[in-house]
Amino acid sequence: MVLAVSPSPAERVRLRKILSQENWRLHEASDCCEVLVLSRDQSVPVLLCERDHVDGNWEDLLNTTASLPAPPNLIVFSRLADESLWAKVLNVGGFDVLIAPFEPEEILRVTFAAWSRWQCDFGASTVKKRRLQTAQLYPLENVVAQPGRTAGILT
Repeated sequence: MVLAVSPSPAERVRLRKILSQENWRLHEASDCCEVLVLSRDQSVPVLLCERDHVDGNWEDLLNTTASLPAPPNLIVFSRLADESLWAKVLNVGGFDVLIAPFEPEEILRVTFAAWSRWQCDFGASTVKKRRLQTAQLYPLENVVAQPGRTAGILT
């Protein structure tokens, strides 16, 4: 599964069209809070993330998803991507940066590479075990969102 998060419906439609060519199962989110809710209940191997969102940015998503049992590989995309963004994303644990608009072959190649890496890092049995542990530690009622802020987990 791939989760695409972008405040732009047009960008999400574009990603859906590209990824459907190779039968990727794509889930969509428009903000960081939706990502947290979706990724809490199911494994998300790849997170395609636009650089900035209404309620946060790619760094917020990377930090939030890092606490998941099997954190996704984060691919950041932006029309304003440059070498400094690429270096920062890779230095803090992101998987890759794509400059939008990207070629379909590029997004398919990078998505497959991120998915393959996630499969190597987290086998199916490990993911199920970790998801159960997370659900017990962080019940859904502890997931909160505040207007203008990134969603988080109350501990």
